[in-house]
Amino acid sequence: MQVMSPTQLGGTPRGRKAQCPIIERLTNSLMLHGRNNGKKLMAVRIVKHAMEIINLLTDTNPIQIIVEAIINNGPREDDATRIGSASVVRRQAVDISPLRRVNQAIYLLTTETSSIAECLADELINAAKGSSNSYAIKKKDEIERVAKANR
Repeated sequence: MQVMSPTQLGGTPRGRKAQCPIIERLTNSLMLHGRNNGKKLMAVRIVKHAMEIINLLTDTNPIQIIVEAIINNGPREDDATRIGSASVVRRQAVDISPLRRVNQAIYLLTTETSSIAECLADELINAAKGSSNSYAIKKKDEIERVAKANR
């Protein structure tokens, strides 16, 4: 019997998010909003089923696919900084820190997919390939396009 436990069974101290395993971060982001709020066992089952589907479809290590998906859809620039005084404000494109890039990539991967493992597996495979069918890749391109326009 194979044991899979993508959880540390406890909270992560503030500022230690970078040391948290990537599978646990993916699981935690699946249970953020709405009807799935707080249902960790269901999120673990979804991730496990999605990893099995990825393994069947691609015959590669599912963790490698997840890492490639996160690398491919993390935006490199954001237009969130506001420059200027109270009267004149313009938006400025800035580089994103690596931790925020990973956070935003995981958020984009889990946001627009329904909680079904097949959808999550398809989203992860498309994002790992860099395909424009992926919601996360579309959003990353949109964020970078807006940031480029605000340079």
